[in-house]
Amino acid sequence: MSDYETYRVLNDITSSGPRADAVEGIGIWAVIAFILAIIGAVLVYFLFVKAKDAPKGKFLKWLKEFLSFRVMWIEAILKVTYYFATIFVILISFSYLALGGYGVLYFFLSLILGPVLVRLVYEASIMFVMIWRNTKDIAEHTTKKK
Repeated sequence: MSDYETYRVLNDITSSGPRADAVEGIGIWAVIAFILAIIGAVLVYFLFVKAKDAPKGKFLKWLKEFLSFRVMWIEAILKVTYYFATIFVILISFSYLALGGYGVLYFFLSLILGPVLVRLVYEASIMFVMIWRNTKDIAEHTTKKK
């Protein structure tokens, strides 16, 4: 292979990938985004979470509760994903009927055991939410008595 052919092959390889100036621009933007994220996080923390004055608007009150993590969304998200996963497992079990032979066995196993396994995973994950809620209640009751 001549030097020209080697140059042409290397040029084809490097010209199809990201250009050096684009990669450099991404790196510069990453540094700027990092600095802006630090500034934004500090501002949000002191303006909303640690603000001494109560917010006046309904949206600002909701935003303060949201940013303070007083409202937990994980329980609702877990419930929706549980419903989704259960319905998905039941529906996908019907695909085993197309296999024939042992497909019917796989169908019944996935139709019965699938939702049970999904439920066990859901209950294991929801226990963490319940532990958090109980711990929060205990902490609130012990601070009120003092």
